[in-house]
Amino acid sequence: MATLTVMPSGKTIEVGEGTTILAALLGAEVEIPHKCEGQAKCGSCHIFLQEGRKGVSKVSKLENEKLDSIVGVGSKSRLACQATILGTENVKIELLGFGSGL
Repeated sequence: MATLTVMPSGKTIEVGEGTTILAALLGAEVEIPHKCEGQAKCGSCHIFLQEGRKGVSKVSKLENEKLDSIVGVGSKSRLACQATILGTENVKIELLGFGSGL
């Protein structure tokens, strides 16, 4: 188990290994856009991974291709539907507002 901290609210969620960040957020009733239902096709679940990079799966080719097409992407950008919790360390993410370019 790992703890997922969601900013800016500061809410914490206990997440089991192998769970996507999107699934963890939806399970905890945290609102996040997810137009393509986790298929890495829309980019609406774009988040910033603030801490715990080693506690999350590596970026896949599919995720990287979608991130390349999104405005406002940075080195901490991930798609919540593709980032899987590994359970090795706690993770802190930042949800993006309407100003994220999506």
